[in-house]
Amino acid sequence: MVAFGGGKGVGQILAAVAAALLLRLFSGPGPELSPEDESDGGGDGEFENGEDKATGKVSPVTIRWSNITCSLSDKSSQAVRFLLKDVSGEAKPGRLLAIMGPSGSGKTTLLNVLAGQIVASPRLHLSGLLEVNGRPISNRSYKLAYVRQEDLFFSQLTVRETLSIAAELQLQEISSIEERDEYVNNLLFKLGLVSCADSRVGDAKVRGISGGEKKRLSLACELMASPSVIFADEPTTGLDAFQAEKVMETLRQLAQDGHTVICSIHQPRGSVYGKFDDIALLTEGALVYAGIRCPDHVNPAEFLADLISIDYSSSESVYFSQKRIDGLVESFSQQTSSILYATPLLKRETSKNSMNFRKKTVVRKKGGWLRQFWLLLKRAWMQASRDGPTNKVRARMSIASAVIFGSVFWRMGRSQTSIQDRMGLLQVAAINTAMAALTKTGGVFPKERAIVDRERAKGSYGLGPYLLSKLLAEIPIGAAFPLLFGTILYPMARLHPSFSRFGKFCGIVTAESFAASAMGLTVGAMVPTTEAAMALGPSLMTVFIVFGGYYVNAENTPIIFRWIPRVSLIRWAFQGLCINEFSGLHFDHQNSFDIQSGEQVLERLSFGGTCIRDTMMAQSRILLFWYCTTYLLLKKNKPKYQQLVPAPLDQIEPQLQLEPAPLDQIEPQLQLEPLEDSDLVKPYQQLEPPVQEDQEYLFARKMAWWSPTIE
Repeated sequence: MVAFGGGKGVGQILAAVAAALLLRLFSGPGPELSPEDESDGGGDGEFENGEDKATGKVSPVTIRWSNITCSLSDKSSQAVRFLLKDVSGEAKPGRLLAIMGPSGSGKTTLLNVLAGQIVASPRLHLSGLLEVNGRPISNRSYKLAYVRQEDLFFSQLTVRETLSIAAELQLQEISSIEERDEYVNNLLFKLGLVSCADSRVGDAKVRGISGGEKKRLSLACELMASPSVIFADEPTTGLDAFQAEKVMETLRQLAQDGHTVICSIHQPRGSVYGKFDDIALLTEGALVYAGIRCPDHVNPAEFLADLISIDYSSSESVYFSQKRIDGLVESFSQQTSSILYATPLLKRETSKNSMNFRKKTVVRKKGGWLRQFWLLLKRAWMQASRDGPTNKVRARMSIASAVIFGSVFWRMGRSQTSIQDRMGLLQVAAINTAMAALTKTGGVFPKERAIVDRERAKGSYGLGPYLLSKLLAEIPIGAAFPLLFGTILYPMARLHPSFSRFGKFCGIVTAESFAASAMGLTVGAMVPTTEAAMALGPSLMTVFIVFGGYYVNAENTPIIFRWIPRVSLIRWAFQGLCINEFSGLHFDHQNSFDIQSGEQVLERLSFGGTCIRDTMMAQSRILLFWYCTTYLLLKKNKPKYQQLVPAPLDQIEPQLQLEPAPLDQIEPQLQLEPLEDSDLVKPYQQLEPPVQEDQEYLFARKMAWWSPTIE
């Protein structure tokens, strides 16, 4: 970086390296696929993308997990906290499974483990067995959809535009525009989004669709890949009772269409609870109950939440509630161990579905580079041009700043005192332009990055097309505000009266604005939140301001800091503005020691012997440097997820060593008849009562051991 503005040989080397990175950025292959998505051959594509192409139906997937244990170690105290403790269960196609429990019980952790979305960490240990259609797998071999709590979208796009662009990026097998539009319309009807199809999504600044509609839009975007399994993390969070019921009804309909649907939920209302087929209760990471939900007309949701929660009101209540929870966990483990671990052996031999399931899914990269770039450019332009509130605020701030600075430096003359005024005006103009662009980009990009990370994880597009499309789409909007600022300020301050000088002034501040925006992208790629970006960005810019050429002369800068002025976009903008303003300008003078020409001012600022072209080239190198740095950061910081490793043998064996039971006792429970295709969508066989009993009585009997006498 020491070659920005000095050292021709080193500068040329750095420019060549940056150009090589840029070439790699803009000419690389398609989107990079995660190891889970890579195919190693096999399969004829009959169940490609989780959908049977011959019938158009979703390929059924049964997920079974056992001995799932997740622990987090603390470096400082050497303590280990268990997020999940030996959790087992099953989810079947055609049924809606709800993972319930109080806050901190491990609902989201279990959901992320099943979906393969646990962020990798050296402090995290994850073990257990995950089976799909009776086959143990280490990598994901089926299409899944993961609907997160946060609904992240480009706010200025309509619902239909959001789905249309997602369809173009992900459904390359549909080449006809009419077929793709029909597919999008079917999704709109299926998820109840027809009434808001042409409404903008909106955000905190612009009113858009409702929270329930955003959640259903999230489902629609995830359904593009025709997933066999749908995971939903707290889908009713932040919704009112009516919208929550609508969202859960949508999930229930998807389950009835053949999807395997698993969701986590805290404490549902009665009508929402009635839509569940199966429930799994967790408390402090341990499984308390898993099976069919309670019968209709009975709403034990509040009772169950209280039953498996710890009362911290007093030490006695903590002791008794913890004792009650430990008893529940132990009781359920003893009652279900034989059923839970015996059933998979039978299904692995008899399930026809497991014979048809392919070990690996054929994954195809999404479209060509130019196609991705064009679609992303269209989306980025719609997002930038339609962001009315932000653009209005930026326009008003540009006008206000120009009017204020123009009023303070009104109609400067050619006196000796005007020299300092001109330098001050040019410095604040450079600072104002850079800070406005930096804060705008730094405040927006961290939120947008979350959307991009999610879409890149699905393989929708590559990083190169995204960055190039974002750069080009924001050029017209980004250039409008410094041009507006210069148009008002230049005549008010009566700077060098020449149309060509005015054009160069606007060009310099515009180039600086783009460089500051590129710096904002890098800052947004470095930090996780908008707040952190707004704290880091101005701090870095302050350093560039100090070494911007006005406060400290470049020749007087300590050797250890001399590289900073050469990479400071403030310094290069200030130098270009000074060259444009002072070259050829003459001042009134009375004494021999007075400054007579603008060239003398440039010599005192150590700007002599340079031209505007040098400053523009330096700004271009800085812009290229920040964009390449952003590319490398985004590529390096791609989310990585923890791999599920088999549980230790000493942890599994005690549960697998079942005592032999009399044959006449086993047969009624296991029902060893051959399984038919229709059995794939029936309720859990292993959790049905051994004899035909009333379901309310059965549930009461499972919980009968708990009574107030324990406390």
